[in-house]
Amino acid sequence: MKKRIFITGVGVVSAIGTNAEENLHALQQATTGIGEVRYLPTGHREYPVGEVKMSNGEMCGLLGLDPAAQPSRTALMGMLAVREAMDCARLQETPAALVSGTTVGGMDRTELAYPDRLTAHLLRHHDCGSCTNDIADHFGCFDFTATVSTACSSALNAIIFGSRLIEAGERDIVVAGGAESLSLFHLNGFKSLMILDQHRCRPFDRMRQGLNLGEGAGFLVLESEESVSRRHATPLAVLEGTGNACDAYHQTASSPTGEGAGLAMTKALADAGLRPEHISYINAHGTGTPNNDESESAAIRRLFGSHVPPVSSTKGYTGHTTSASGSIEAVFCVQALQRQFIPRNVGWSQADDRCLSPFMGTTPPAPLRHVMCNSFGFGGNDSSIIIGSV
Repeated sequence: MKKRIFITGVGVVSAIGTNAEENLHALQQATTGIGEVRYLPTGHREYPVGEVKMSNGEMCGLLGLDPAAQPSRTALMGMLAVREAMDCARLQETPAALVSGTTVGGMDRTELAYPDRLTAHLLRHHDCGSCTNDIADHFGCFDFTATVSTACSSALNAIIFGSRLIEAGERDIVVAGGAESLSLFHLNGFKSLMILDQHRCRPFDRMRQGLNLGEGAGFLVLESEESVSRRHATPLAVLEGTGNACDAYHQTASSPTGEGAGLAMTKALADAGLRPEHISYINAHGTGTPNNDESESAAIRRLFGSHVPPVSSTKGYTGHTTSASGSIEAVFCVQALQRQFIPRNVGWSQADDRCLSPFMGTTPPAPLRHVMCNSFGFGGNDSSIIIGSV
């Protein structure tokens, strides 16, 4: 019998807020956080971004850290989101596992020093795993850490891995999610792919021209039913099903028919024991690139047929936070279930026959019970989870 896995805490930092309440308010008011670059030292100021509205020093102040220690921006955002998730779940000294997804890692710090001012200290904090360890060391209560790096599906895969640790009986409590800062490496990389929009992104819109990069962190506290009962914890939602697939169609492009996306969603439904008509809302990957939105639409139409539920992308609020996007949007899905609302697909105005027309209201046409969250990465590493009401 499949174990029930509860979500007992959430924490999020993004361009629309430095905590869950601020993010919720922006989603309900349809307020975007995308704007002119402020903190990233780039000459490409023509590209809007979704930056977290705090400097590294300000984040250090909130966390009681010495800025001279040079923590990476990725780790700092991760610490803020993990702290909020643990506070929300009322976790204190309870041993837990930490699983975090990232690709940039500490690259923002090494970029500032490259090539002449690199030090051993900076290099030790450059890679993806070091950011997870930095987050864990800050709290001192994690007896297991793991890092997932599968590009833009990293954080959702971290949640999937965390759920499997609980299902296997390896852990009762897992804090899972991801963190990613903006970096010159991936801003210039996405520019070279010619998929950045010089205007605010427009997911699923006929005139969409690309994505806006963003940054942030999101973490969920996943907990077994036994642990919830033992701690007298209050569940926020249930992680009902997960799915991952890799179509390996292309290094950076989605397959035209969305094979990997369709397989991931199909697996998540099967794992949850649900049918397509049970899904109340889909938080789409919806990056705003011509390829992704058409591909994802094809996959959703093929799987859901005449039962396509309301669909929207929240990338127009936060930008595409790459490796952190899945967990940030999973937090948004928990909030949607709790508050019974659907985030508007900001930026959309013109229908495209090749794409789904996203939900543009706020009140769901029916009560939200089961919400699907999609996150698709380079190489066709595609993931989907289903979160249900308690």
